[in-house]
Amino acid sequence: MDTPRPDSPEPRPSRRGLLSFAAAGGALTALGGLPAFTASAAPRRPVDSPMLAASEDESATTRLWWQAPADDRSMIAQGLPVGNGRLGALVGNDPGRERLFLTDATMWTGDLNSTLDDDGQFPYARENFGSFTLLAELTVDIPDHDLSAVSGYRRTLDLRQGLVTASYVRSGVTYRRQVFASAPDDVVVLHFTQDGGGHYTGGISLDGTHGETTTGTQSSGQHASFGGEFANRLRYGAAVTAYGSGGTVAVDGARISFRNCRSLTVIVAGGTNYAPDPATGYRDPSLDPRRLARTKVLDAAGHSATTLLHTHVADHRGLFERMDVSLGTSSPLQRGMDTWERIRARYTDGTPDPELEAAYLQFGRYLMIAGSRGSLPLNLQGLWLDGNDPDWMGDYHTDINLQMNYWLADRAALSDCFDAFTDYCLAQLPSWTELTRTHFNDPRSRYRNSTGKLAGWTVAISTNIHGGMGWWWHPAGNAWLCNSLYEHYEFTQDRAHLARIHPMLKGACEFWEARLLTTTVTDPATGEQRDVLVADSDWSPEHGPLDAKGITYAQELVWALFANYRTACEVLGRDTAYARTVADLQRRLHLPGVSPKTGWLEEWMSPDNLGETTHRHLSPLVQLFPGDRVRPDGSTPEAVVEGATALLTARGMESFGWANAWRALCWARLKDADKAYQLVVNNLRPSTDGSNGTAPNLFDIYEVGQGRGIFQIDGNFGTPAAMIEMLVYSRPGHVELLPALPEAWAASGSITGVGVRGGFTVDLRWRDGRPTEVTVTSVGGRTTTVAYGERSRKVTLSPGRSVTLRDLGR
Repeated sequence: MDTPRPDSPEPRPSRRGLLSFAAAGGALTALGGLPAFTASAAPRRPVDSPMLAASEDESATTRLWWQAPADDRSMIAQGLPVGNGRLGALVGNDPGRERLFLTDATMWTGDLNSTLDDDGQFPYARENFGSFTLLAELTVDIPDHDLSAVSGYRRTLDLRQGLVTASYVRSGVTYRRQVFASAPDDVVVLHFTQDGGGHYTGGISLDGTHGETTTGTQSSGQHASFGGEFANRLRYGAAVTAYGSGGTVAVDGARISFRNCRSLTVIVAGGTNYAPDPATGYRDPSLDPRRLARTKVLDAAGHSATTLLHTHVADHRGLFERMDVSLGTSSPLQRGMDTWERIRARYTDGTPDPELEAAYLQFGRYLMIAGSRGSLPLNLQGLWLDGNDPDWMGDYHTDINLQMNYWLADRAALSDCFDAFTDYCLAQLPSWTELTRTHFNDPRSRYRNSTGKLAGWTVAISTNIHGGMGWWWHPAGNAWLCNSLYEHYEFTQDRAHLARIHPMLKGACEFWEARLLTTTVTDPATGEQRDVLVADSDWSPEHGPLDAKGITYAQELVWALFANYRTACEVLGRDTAYARTVADLQRRLHLPGVSPKTGWLEEWMSPDNLGETTHRHLSPLVQLFPGDRVRPDGSTPEAVVEGATALLTARGMESFGWANAWRALCWARLKDADKAYQLVVNNLRPSTDGSNGTAPNLFDIYEVGQGRGIFQIDGNFGTPAAMIEMLVYSRPGHVELLPALPEAWAASGSITGVGVRGGFTVDLRWRDGRPTEVTVTSVGGRTTTVAYGERSRKVTLSPGRSVTLRDLGR
């Protein structure tokens, strides 16, 4: 991803064409349920309170801790993230000034942004494309609890419980606080307690970040709230309430004050009137976000903090505990360090820390649960901000980043969290189709179709939540999005999902049927000439010539799109005639060869390397990962595998977090455990002065130069996905155990709940580098082969049934 070009603001476009398209196409019936900030029924409360304590073994890989609060000036690197899938917060945990940066996934400026600039591209700036932005800042001031007046400070992030805690001692009294974001109650809760003889006195402020005015009221339940509306007609609001014991809590102007409370509970909520409906401009005109926020906090305040916590934990653990992982046991010295000390020690002395590495995998799963449920998908920043100006506007990049965010979900037993990705694409499809129809073949567009034909839909490199696009057209982006959506079907075997995305796949195929060009190529081995289909002028993200034809990136993605569409038609029993047309197109597609000059898989239809040798993107290797047309099992010509390996080697082992993760996944596919593991370790190195690596709060940091780093969340998902891929590889009909197990994890370990393509899950144990036991469970698949080395077993199961194998590693 590169820094965008600044563009001047454009006038707000008319939506008449979009409304007409949506109505004609029956788009809304295809969108499915994508709830934004809406009312809901009373949450189901757990009958039995869940255990809030973890055993030592559990906490070793699911509880992170630090010895100091976050610095207000560095919240993105030190604040601890909580989220319920829509509403998120970064938590500071300062004893005397608890501060939360609150976000809502739909809190976006900008608009449809459909007027092209002089280059035939979509403007890409905050003034037109818009930006993800903060909802509010919440501050709980406790003046006599200044950090300098306390001792024994400790804060934790409990991944299993979805809970941030902090504790410290003041005047002989131990004070504790808990912070969590509840999906069932749709609120963020802060609960302050102490172990006897202490009290809390201070004030609570809820502040907007766009010039809003907060007001408080004692009537109809004491609370403070604010509301606002952007120029794009997006309305938003937030509210806070509080209650305590043993003292007083009252509204004091725009603040809520509390005095001499033995305990204090603060509840905050907020959201927007965003709706996944293109026909209404992605707005719900009937929704009053400020009023709804007030209703939610007051409803939640009708329950004790314990009840709210137990409801949240039961919900969170229901997802988190689908997978458990052990990569070995760390030393007592390592266990005695706080999380930031361990990250630095792992880098400094090079000693493996398997429990820390397992915790990093689980942290990725925690972020997925916290950031991708019942709302929009995870953008470049996930659900977390510390200001209103995230780099690249915190948007949805379609040339790797959005897709990488979801490589983890199905593999890590979180298929439910993938739904936000599907829902987003379907909700945007009417707009994407209309913008393609009206603008793709604009004479100013360098990527217009030479054929003059146009059909279906595609996207730009950047997309926003208003149906809009930014930066450059990205013709192959439609294929990559579709392939990601189709792969979710491969994991789940969910025919309803396949039926939902089928029109999307078909529209992408129609786009490419209109775009592909016929050219003649010569076989270098035989001299034989033949006509093939190649992609029109395009850019191999994100380097090289801007208008090359037949780039490997597009050829491979379109080949997979055609294959997936054909399978979808067969499974669903529809569009058989068009599936035959697509089959013929696929048969005629040019596929890349190996350059006789470089020995690399060609990125362009040229024997020369036309780009940067060590470039961060692995665009020509999309069929090594995430696809798998190129694989070292004899099904791919050996020369192609060697060419892919040579290209991957040339790209190097040092890059940004997301780029290292992609490299690790490719090396895992090539069964090179050492290189895959080294890239995982590279991402775990401590980020200092904005360098590439891991921040104190485990967020992945992307170095943008001159000592400045930014948080970009795809590395936090891509790296755990690579770790799982090192342990279990799958494609429909085949599962391979421990394909790239590094020596650091080989002594003993286990992982449960791994999703595998073909509709199964796998629980795996190993010792001395060999599997000792594997349990395969069908979630919709029927038959697969389970292999380790030269040994394999064919497994046939009915959905819901399991089988355990113990002989593969002997």
